[in-house]
This record gives sequence, C-alpha cells and structure tokens, in this order.
Amino acid sequence: MQFVGESIYLNKIFTMSSGKQQSQLYTLAVVFFFWGFIAASNGVFIPFCKERFGLDQFQSQLIDFAFYGAYYIGALALFLFSAASHRDMLNHWGFKKGIIYGLLISALGAGLMIAAVTAGAYLFILAAFFILALGFSLQQTAAQPFVASLGDPHTASNRLNLTGGVNSLGTALGPIVVSLAIFGTIVSGDQLSEIIKTVSLTKMEYLYVFVGVLFLAAASLFGFSKSLSDGKADDHFEPAPKATRMLIIITLSLVAVFTYLFLRYKDPEFIEQVINQHQKDISGLGLSFLALLVIVIGLLFSNQTAQKNPEGWGALRYPQLVLGMLAIFTYVGVEVTIQSNLGELLKHPEFGGIQGSALAPYISMYWGSLMIGRWTGAIGVFNPSASLRTILLVVVPYVAFGVVLAVNALSGHDMTPLLMYAVVVALQIGAFFLGKDKPAQTLMVFGLFGMIGMLIGLFTAGTLSTYAFLSGGLACSIMWPSIFALSIQGLGKYTSQGSAFLIMMILGGGIIPPIQGKLADIIGIHQSYIIPVLCFAYLSFFAVRARQVLAKQGINVDELEAGGGH
Repeated sequence: MQFVGESIYLNKIFTMSSGKQQSQLYTLAVVFFFWGFIAASNGVFIPFCKERFGLDQFQSQLIDFAFYGAYYIGALALFLFSAASHRDMLNHWGFKKGIIYGLLISALGAGLMIAAVTAGAYLFILAAFFILALGFSLQQTAAQPFVASLGDPHTASNRLNLTGGVNSLGTALGPIVVSLAIFGTIVSGDQLSEIIKTVSLTKMEYLYVFVGVLFLAAASLFGFSKSLSDGKADDHFEPAPKATRMLIIITLSLVAVFTYLFLRYKDPEFIEQVINQHQKDISGLGLSFLALLVIVIGLLFSNQTAQKNPEGWGALRYPQLVLGMLAIFTYVGVEVTIQSNLGELLKHPEFGGIQGSALAPYISMYWGSLMIGRWTGAIGVFNPSASLRTILLVVVPYVAFGVVLAVNALSGHDMTPLLMYAVVVALQIGAFFLGKDKPAQTLMVFGLFGMIGMLIGLFTAGTLSTYAFLSGGLACSIMWPSIFALSIQGLGKYTSQGSAFLIMMILGGGIIPPIQGKLADIIGIHQSYIIPVLCFAYLSFFAVRARQVLAKQGINVDELEAGGGH
C-alpha cells in the first residue's frame, strides 16, 4: 500500500468524499494498521522462536509459511465457496460483514496463540499464526475494495494511499513494540541466548491477550458503527471450472509437500541431526523448490492450455495475469524473506553480532524503507506541477526517513549506525525520477535497483552489506501497484476474478522465505541472499514482458496509472 506523505494533500483526499464517507475511512484504517503491525512483528518472533525452541533456519521460516500461506488458503476458500454458490460471496455478505468475520477469526487466532504459548509447542504456535492470518486474508479481500468505493472512483487510489500509510505505520512500530514486550529492554547480541532462556513466555501471552482484545474491539466498532455502510456490490460470479480444478490440484500438491516436511521435522532425533549436520540434509530444500515448481508450472500450463481453448479457464486465459500472479508471488516473497532472514544474518560477527531487541531498529528500518518509498510513490496521484513534484520527490523521502529514526530513537534505540542510510535513500530518489510514474518502467527500474542492492550485499560485508540488504525495502516499496496495474489490464469481465487470483499469490511470503532459510542451513545465511537477487531479476523481467504482451493486445502501458497498493 502507498502512503500520503504530505499533510497538505490530506484535505484534498477528504474533500473528495462526504463527511459520512470520511468517518468510514477512519474506521477502515484500523484493520490496515493491524496487518502491518502483526506482519512486521514476525521479524522479531522468528529469531526468538529459533533460539527458544532450538530450531534451524528452515524451521524458523515456517512462521512465514503459516502466516502467508493462510492468505492463499483464505482467498482460495472464498473463491471456491463463490464458485459453488454461483455468486460472489463477499459482495453478497457486504464488505462490512466480511471485515467483521475476518476480525473475529483473527481474534480466535490470538486466543489460540495464548494457548500455544502456554503449551510451549512450536507446531501449535504455527497453527495459531495460520488462523490469525486467515482472518487477515478475509479482512484484506474486503477492506481494499471497500476503501476504493468510498467516494469518486477517480480518487480511489488516494484513499488507498492514506490507509496504506496507516499500514506502514504499523510495520514501523510492530518490531519495536513486540521487541519491548518480549525483552522489556535492549539486549546485546552476546546476551540473547541467556536472556531467552530466562524470559517468561507469559509476556507473549499478555501480548496476544492485548492483540485479541483489540481485534474484538475493532469487530465491535465495525458492528455497531452506524456510519459504516454494508458495502454490498453486484454479486455476479463468472464461472471458471477449469481454473478451479487447477487451483485445487496446486493446493493439494502443496499440502502434500509441506505435510511431509512437517512430519519429517517433527522427529526430535532428525531435528538434532539437521541442526548439527545440516549439510547432509537437502530434502527440505528440494521439497521447497518442488512446491515452487508446482505453482509455476501449474499456472504456466493453465495459460498455455487456455490459449488453445479458453472456455472454462476464466481469467487464467490472459498471459499478463498469469505472469502477474507469479510477480505478486515473487514480490511478496522477496519482501518478506529479506527481513525474515535478516535476524540470522546480523547476529554474525562480520555484521555486528546484533541480536535480541537490538535487532528491532534494523527490522524497523527495513519496513520503514517501504514506508519511505510509499510516501514518495504517492506524490504522483495528486498531479502536482512539475516543479513541485521535483521538490517533493527529494523532500518527502527524507521526511519519512526522519520519522523512522525518530520513532526508534524515542523507543531508546541508538540509531547512529543507520544515519548514513540516508545515502541509499538518495539512490532511491534517483530511481523515482527514472521511473517517471509509469508502472512498467517504474517496476523495471526498481527491480534492477533491488537486484543490484542484493548483489552488493552478497559480495561485501559489514555496514555496506547491511545497508544493501536493507535497500530491498526501498526497492519493494512501490512494486505492488505497478504489478497490479499491469496484471489486470485487458481482463474485462474477468477483472474481479483476476484480482482475487492476485491476492492468492500473497502465498509467496510463505514459500520463498523457507526456501532461503533451508539454503542458509546448507550454504550459509550470507550466501543464501542469492534468492532475493533471482526474485528481483524476475520482477524486472515481468515489467518488460508485460509491456510486450499488452502491446500485442493494443494496450499502451505508458498510459496506465500506478495507483492503489498493498
């Protein structure tokens, strides 16, 4: 999602909606904060659980698999339910009820997390994360079109930018708040193992009691709000039986692969062997790549088959959508895997030996990098004059950078090691000028920016390497709207269905991090960052290929607006 970076523009957003719609927009912003807060907090939970439960890097990344896998299952279940009932169930319920149902499911997940922490069972914790994120899947599927519907359709991206800003605030605050909640103070790297042994899991219980209460309070706020409309829309559903069957086959294949992995890694003797002699175990890596191939081959096969006979394939007949689904999968995956593996990387001496709550500023800066880009990316939607746009492209990123530094400093963190990151922000500003607010060009430029950053990180160490890996957040920041805009062009009556398929591909956040985690167990955490290099390379390829595909359909991508966001 993108963020509105200048308060001067907020009035413009609100004047485009009625007073009632403004009130609804404020209410909806609550759930956008939850998504960012909880998702970014995983970066602190992963190293904590790794130490606490004696996990290898692959096992620790299963937190991301459970969390982001739930987005896929939730979106798929809603699609299958709609197909079976021959109507779009979300539009039939109404966006308001969809959000309420999602909040209640997330509250259930928070309650299960309390029980899981009490039991001290890692698999139970994963299950609780899955249920919590299942609610998020329904919330996100409902909330984004709801926000877009609150006013003039031409200003929908403005409203999404504002709620996206609240999401970015959650991503910046999440790691700090969770770190303080668990550790209570800043912990140096050499204290981490001992501190985790003595830290009471009761603190995590209290944290999720608080989170669960917030979910219930938000559900009540939505339920009893008189200003919030039902948000119902046309519930017509375009049938796609062949696409449905292919998605079921992909899902069952993924379930089989990861069920085997869960059972294999449940054996304590095997876990001990993997941790002590991880070079001998490559099955986890092989099966994770198999899961990736199932998705890639399944989608490409569907599109190739649909080219010959499009009947029954629905939106999967369009190559720009299928390539875009893989792009969303890759984008979410690389965004998550960079920060999820960051804790393991930074604990090594050549990267400063940073662990525990001392990780929070770095994780916060990574997510803050996404906020910096989203603030800046929002400038174009307000159509400022050329001279004002030039000024804002330079000023806004540093305003956002200052906010990230200030929030961390107020939390008691020493931000001195991150001050020179301002140089990397300057490079991103140059990328924005090269992108020229055009989705294909912007995506290509930022894909190359990310790929170069990851390569620099791979071939260096210390502060330079750390900054290079953190720059992945700057590269990812504005990719979602560009990918989305390119993917749904030319879909016609299948646009809604195509959007649902794109949401399913958030699954990438659950597949790619475990792949990097297992590769890290085999070749080392630093070298494992070859995975983000490959991801950014595909995103640059998609930008070029989508332009070619759409040009054959008579669509000029340079006329598209890179609005909206995730």
